[in-house]
Amino acid sequence: MTLSVAAVLAESAARRPDHPAITLGREQVTYRDLWLRARRYASVLAAQGIRPGDRVALLLPNGLAFPPAYFAVLALGAVVVPVHALLRAPEIEYVLRDSAARVLVCAGPLLAEGRKGAEVAGVPLLTVDAPEEREAPRLDLLAERAEPVAGYAQCEPGDLAVVLYTSGTTGRPKGAMLTHLNITMNVGVGMLSPFDFRPEDVLLGCLPLFHTFGQICGMLTCFRAGAAMVLMERFDGPGALELMAAHGCTVFMGVPTMYLALLDAAARDPRRPPLDRAFSGGSALPVTVLQEFRETFGCEIYEGYGLTETSPSVCYNQRAWPCRPGTVGKPLWGVTVEIARAELEGRIELLPVGEVGEIVIRGHGVMAGYLGRPEATAEVLVDGWFRSGDLGVKDADGYLSVVDRKKDLVLRGGYNVYPREVEEVLVHHPAIAEVAVVGVPHARHGEEVCAVVRARPGAEPGAELGAEIVAWSRQRLAAYKYPRLVEFVDAFPLGPSGKVLKRELAARFGGGGGPETRRPDVRRPELR
Repeated sequence: MTLSVAAVLAESAARRPDHPAITLGREQVTYRDLWLRARRYASVLAAQGIRPGDRVALLLPNGLAFPPAYFAVLALGAVVVPVHALLRAPEIEYVLRDSAARVLVCAGPLLAEGRKGAEVAGVPLLTVDAPEEREAPRLDLLAERAEPVAGYAQCEPGDLAVVLYTSGTTGRPKGAMLTHLNITMNVGVGMLSPFDFRPEDVLLGCLPLFHTFGQICGMLTCFRAGAAMVLMERFDGPGALELMAAHGCTVFMGVPTMYLALLDAAARDPRRPPLDRAFSGGSALPVTVLQEFRETFGCEIYEGYGLTETSPSVCYNQRAWPCRPGTVGKPLWGVTVEIARAELEGRIELLPVGEVGEIVIRGHGVMAGYLGRPEATAEVLVDGWFRSGDLGVKDADGYLSVVDRKKDLVLRGGYNVYPREVEEVLVHHPAIAEVAVVGVPHARHGEEVCAVVRARPGAEPGAELGAEIVAWSRQRLAAYKYPRLVEFVDAFPLGPSGKVLKRELAARFGGGGGPETRRPDVRRPELR
């Protein structure tokens, strides 16, 4: 049996050659033209010595170069290594060395860091959309004169297709090895359910293509269906609403911060796109946002759960069964999800329905392992299960609720406090636009619950509002759960997928905060 992720584009180009694949600004690229560009890029890469199994790193933002470069690598049977577009030179060097990349394809605007990283790592550089330079040939210009490769190389299902680097919040980033089978199965299953992609759909491609959500759930699933993607170079709420209205977008995929930005934009812009469905992932979406989005856009948000290491989709709310806000739905076809005792190391002990524990997963999406890290692989691939590091609970109907990250758990006075549970209560406060709950060191209780808040327009951040939030939450949460500390920010630090970086918040406010810190007077926290 042979298999290739490159078939996702090649087959749609054969079936729907004249249908738009990508629209960016005023430029529109059909499936025929996109596959032709990819095959020409592949010809240039082959001339540079790229062979099956070689790793090719892509330092490319959302743009017209990413899809053809991505599929060019796959067409040669080589392995794509997407690089986060905001990395600095030492971080780029690390990814290049760790992945043993044979070449780096870098966009012109990212050359300042990309070139330095490539030089230190000793990796040849190809550019796109950049001034032509002797030491950095332009892949896109060379491709214009290249004879396209005939088709795509045949691969075995277990051959590597993509290496995606995790965020590295617990250390140096690790490369999750995804096979052709991992990705094609996740795309094929996800296209039918939960995403329900049809050829006439139009997706707003606003998620970063170098990240698993935007790349696999978005780009690949859209292309597999032969649908159209309206690409957005960088997300902002007003711009996204304008594009969706102008192009008649029917599908939106985003992370919670994007939904909040869209709702803010919709309060000032009366235009509404013909959205049929929206999908959220990356982190927990408050139920209040689900409700407000439905009222504003007349469209259901289906919240789901996935990880880089699972290619990525695991569970989703979907049209196949009733949507349950506050849960991430049921497992995808071919995927099994259970709850295991979190504190056990080296073995899996499954827990009964209704008990909180670590989410463990098995199925077609589970990665082959971490590149070059057998010990780290052995820690997470146990008894045929992938240990997610997330805490969750399943109900009697099989719906999964993600309680929190194991590492985000706040241990206050011996009691477990799950930040997401506290956040779900706090978002109902009329002055809170967005909130992240973290644990900060405390001499008596070990950790104290701290709410980091972005206030709604018109609310005045400060000690008075902080004290009000503490008093308000005390009436609605158990004594060990409600936040004694409230901090205010204008914006949250975000990771590549738009996820709030809670460890940065904990580090920032755990040491007393900076000059912008505003604490209510809670010097005498009570236990009752």
